[in-house]
Amino acid sequence: GIFTNTEIEAIGSMVTEEFIQKDGYFIREGQVCNRVAFLWSGIMRSYYLTATGDEVTYCFLFPEQFITAYSSFITGRPSPESIIAITDIKLLILSRQVVEDNSSRSINWVRFQKLIAERLYVEMEERIFKLLKEKAESRYEALLTEQPELVRSIPLQYIASYLGITQRHLSRIRREVSN
Repeated sequence: GIFTNTEIEAIGSMVTEEFIQKDGYFIREGQVCNRVAFLWSGIMRSYYLTATGDEVTYCFLFPEQFITAYSSFITGRPSPESIIAITDIKLLILSRQVVEDNSSRSINWVRFQKLIAERLYVEMEERIFKLLKEKAESRYEALLTEQPELVRSIPLQYIASYLGITQRHLSRIRREVSN
């Protein structure tokens, strides 16, 4: 583990639990993100708006992932993305202030920040490489393999947007995969 037993006990008083109902927001585009969360249960979706106002699903977030609008969290600038609940969710949240205050006192908190940054970077890189290198069919199959029971909770228009295809194309892929 990253933290000492004493630090783990102290974290309990620093973390806040938050429940967000389906279609509720963790962060909206244009707001400054000043917290990081651990997704305890449920599914979230990160999306951005194109110049023409269309929503593009950037990624899905599943239990045991860290969540933050990371560029906003580290720069203090408005978030380019929105993160919304697809299902009812439970989050464990740390404020940016708590993370910064503790990082100035403990190397373990610096390690914790490094861990979050590394995980978010790897997820982003995997997403980019999948988009550039793989066909929609294999990206859909990977999504099914990674989170089979949760994928059924995601509306098809979001999956199609995430894969960069039309809903009609997704329907065709789903038929082929289920046969």
